[in-house]
Amino acid sequence: MKLKKVEEGIYAQESIANEIRDIDGIIFDCDGVLVDVSNSYDLAIQRTTSYILKEIANISKFDPVTSKIIDAFKATGGFNDEVDLTYATILSFAAANNLKKSGTQFVFEVIKNADQTGIKSVERFLDNSNADITVLKKKLNYPGSHIDNLLYSTFDQIFYGPKLYFKLFKKNSSFAEQGLIENDIVLLKKELLEILKKKFGNKIAIVSGRGLESIRYSLEELLDEFDVENSLFLEDESRDLAKPNPDSLIRTFNGIGSSHCLYVGDSMEDFIMAQKATKMGNKITFCGIIGTSKYLEEKKKLFEEKNVPLILNSIDLLPKALNLV
Repeated sequence: MKLKKVEEGIYAQESIANEIRDIDGIIFDCDGVLVDVSNSYDLAIQRTTSYILKEIANISKFDPVTSKIIDAFKATGGFNDEVDLTYATILSFAAANNLKKSGTQFVFEVIKNADQTGIKSVERFLDNSNADITVLKKKLNYPGSHIDNLLYSTFDQIFYGPKLYFKLFKKNSSFAEQGLIENDIVLLKKELLEILKKKFGNKIAIVSGRGLESIRYSLEELLDEFDVENSLFLEDESRDLAKPNPDSLIRTFNGIGSSHCLYVGDSMEDFIMAQKATKMGNKITFCGIIGTSKYLEEKKKLFEEKNVPLILNSIDLLPKALNLV
């Protein structure tokens, strides 16, 4: 169904008006929606990849990890977890080095063969590439626990910084630099929450790949405006619950007592998760946020091709899109 521009920054299918009237709850993703992470999580992917390739894989020259590479991995629907994405990028560049191929070109070849299964699809493709990255895979031994695994702990130390890393994991960081989480830009405003609360009451929650303490650090007191008890913070849960598994969204949907909710996300995993939950008999409408992407038009086109019913440049446009103002 074709999207039409309702007004600046709001794109919707004609049928959405009927759906909007019925919505009684709202669930948010965090990164790229409530918080702009382009200079925090994205930079942590770049720095962790660089560190592992240099210090662990002993590769001195490699192409930079660009925003296009990060967005392209996420567009496959299998890389909501930034450390999974980092792992896939590291393996791809190491394989390119072993095969004496251009790093960037080879990474996009890997991405073309990646799917919703994420790192499994990447490992499968690389296993058939004759790149022989067995030694590096053994060193990384990924996935594992956040506290013991080399890749997880490197990423977490770079992202959280020494003080927060110690608070979360009770271990000293090997990196002295300020954590990249300090670069988070909080997009959520109290005024928006007040408008939403008039319509949805306490049926406002979060389902995010982040952990609770990480979100609390960035959102601070704004987090208390959400139904935290019925929210899901997937970094604190089993990997089995990772997006696009719909179980977390269904649990939160039921927990807040919604009969029809809006799920606001910015990634293909978010959309796929909402789709799966809907197919399982839960009335969930997906709203795609595109304004935090460095390639806004490409993100909009991707969502349009997948028939996303509502696309917004920013969460600030939710009141207008939902006819609340």
